[in-house]
Amino acid sequence: MKLERDFQPQVIKAVKERLPGARVLKNDANYLQGYPDLSVLKNGRYALLECKRSENEPHQPNQDHYIEEANRDGGYGAFVHPKNLEEVLDELERRLK
Repeated sequence: MKLERDFQPQVIKAVKERLPGARVLKNDANYLQGYPDLSVLKNGRYALLECKRSENEPHQPNQDHYIEEANRDGGYGAFVHPKNLEEVLDELERRLK
């Protein structure tokens, strides 16, 4: 099983391939506890992605809050893991194009 830090570059690469010109920013886990790993900016829209190494990986405090907040506030937020990567990329493409 891959570590989260090994999966994250795969997610970044896949987002950049699907959404050319998108800015993918790695967020500092020590700055704001629980804030998702990646911010994706494109066409005045944003997404927050929390990378997990598996679908059963536990969520840290506040992670669900930030993902739900992004979805509620007109952005897109998702937990992404190897099994749902394509599904998340499809939705990301729909929301940010």
